[in-house]
Amino acid sequence: MLTLVGLLIILTIVVLLIWGKASPIVAMVMVPLIGALIAGFGINDIQTFFEEGIIKVLPVATMFIFAILFFGILQDTGFFEPVIKALIKLTKGNVVTVAMGTALIGIIAHLDGAGATTFLLTVPALLPLYKKLHMSPYLLLLLIGTSAGLTNMIPWAGPTGRAASVLNMDPSELWVPLIPIQLIGVVLVLGMAFILGKREEKRIRVKIAANEIAAVQLEGADWDQAIQSISETGDAALKRYHLIWVNFILFIAVVVLLVLNVIPASYMFMIGLSLALLINYPKVDVQMERIKAHAPSALMMAAVIFSAGSFLGILEGTGMLKAIAVDSIQILPAFLLPFLHIIVGMFGVPLDMLTSTDAYYYALLPIVESITSEVGVTGTSAAYAMMIGNIIGTFVSPLAPAVWLAIGLAGVDMGKHIRYSFFWMWGFSIILLFVAMLIGII
Repeated sequence: MLTLVGLLIILTIVVLLIWGKASPIVAMVMVPLIGALIAGFGINDIQTFFEEGIIKVLPVATMFIFAILFFGILQDTGFFEPVIKALIKLTKGNVVTVAMGTALIGIIAHLDGAGATTFLLTVPALLPLYKKLHMSPYLLLLLIGTSAGLTNMIPWAGPTGRAASVLNMDPSELWVPLIPIQLIGVVLVLGMAFILGKREEKRIRVKIAANEIAAVQLEGADWDQAIQSISETGDAALKRYHLIWVNFILFIAVVVLLVLNVIPASYMFMIGLSLALLINYPKVDVQMERIKAHAPSALMMAAVIFSAGSFLGILEGTGMLKAIAVDSIQILPAFLLPFLHIIVGMFGVPLDMLTSTDAYYYALLPIVESITSEVGVTGTSAAYAMMIGNIIGTFVSPLAPAVWLAIGLAGVDMGKHIRYSFFWMWGFSIILLFVAMLIGII
């Protein structure tokens, strides 16, 4: 009975999220409540399960609120702009170096953990350069999406926070072992950018030889246009270029303290946010305006995590999750169980296109983690396999709103973007998964 109701709860949530029939908050609050009542649990029992679930995700939700505000303030000041401008200059108009520079720009631009901001910062700046060089805008989205996916493992980004809330861990604690795979991933994505750049260069030369397009020599005006578009993002009145080094020191201090785990991540971001506001916007009214500007994003993510806490609290408290794991072990072939997380991770990119990110982490991960834990696989290993296998696919999935923003900014077609990028991203994810296994993260 518990297994059946638990599976129906999870399946219903996944279907509602995939078909857009309910928001993550509504789906993860109402469906488990109805399921628990059907399974025979009373309101007092459900209240206890709810409270236990909320307590578990409270640190994660708190961290997200202040982390999103902190990086939103840094974005307002123009903190990331100088590095991106420098990388644009370094490409020097060579197709291969432009492709490799695009990958580096995507990594840096996504340091705030927000996909929409990443595309707003990079696509308008780089698209004119791509058009001038006759490079495909689909290559631009592929490289930005793949490199941003690597950065998306940071603790204040969505996937790590979701996985941490499922495992009842501090996101920074879950993230630290992922740093080596991120560094290796940077090398791999630069290698992929080099290969794709060479392929693009060959395609352009063939078209020039066939007189389909004219050869191009970049001029200073082209660089000026690309660099100027970076400066035009955001409100000029909020830029604090003269404080770039102070903000850099603050940024490094926050990241280092997160890695060292000196104090809880949520408290660290509270301190970081407070200092960022004091340094850049000492006037109280401006501080409040900036907090109000970024509050919707922060509160939305926190609300989703609290809803997930309610969902997980009910599934765990009622014993449904345990029942699903025990019954699955009896059905699945024994030799598959120790590798189930790796198998699911290998299909992480296509699964991200069939489920939403919330469904993948809040519905699928708890089941896989429960099953594999019964055969000695640690919860972190299961989470890492599913994260690494899935995280690159975020920016090719039509279920991700940020991808539609990127499609609009680049003026391209979603179907063609998927056809162009899907297999490269999936292949990259599988390679990254095997690298993680080789170095012992999984």
